[in-house]
Amino acid sequence: MAIRRICELPEPILRKKAKKVPSIDGSIQTLIDDMIETMKSADGAGLAAPQVGVSLRLIVFREPDAKEATVLINPEIVKKEGQRQVTEGCLSIPGYFGELTRAETVTAKGLDRHGKAFRIKGTGVVAQLLEHETEHLDGILYIDHLESEEKLHEIQPEDEIPEEIRD
Repeated sequence: MAIRRICELPEPILRKKAKKVPSIDGSIQTLIDDMIETMKSADGAGLAAPQVGVSLRLIVFREPDAKEATVLINPEIVKKEGQRQVTEGCLSIPGYFGELTRAETVTAKGLDRHGKAFRIKGTGVVAQLLEHETEHLDGILYIDHLESEEKLHEIQPEDEIPEEIRD
């Protein structure tokens, strides 16, 4: 396992639509392990492959209180319900957080790291992670959802950003 460099705005890969993972081979398993290690090292809650410079449809995230990271290959959001106001940050936009609207409940489907199809339904923070990470795969960042510039804030030393919102 290796810790990879996290891409930051304005790097172009963050705005590209990622390609589907064609097959789950050894290089994908290594990428998954590296992404999990990188996410943990950066104290993030989630990470998408484009954030580590790989334009593939692959995300990892840590559900609160989960021992293992969740891996979704070629994820698709199939349903969104409700709305809630959230505070969100991103490892690719360090030093800032924003206030935006996300779905209350999100259902996604994809493959696990062994190629088995599964669905995941998340509420609250898990829904937020599913939306945030999946949007990375289409070149969409949380700042694209801000209603105004006043909703983007620079992190100050006294700010405490909950770890579940840092991706």
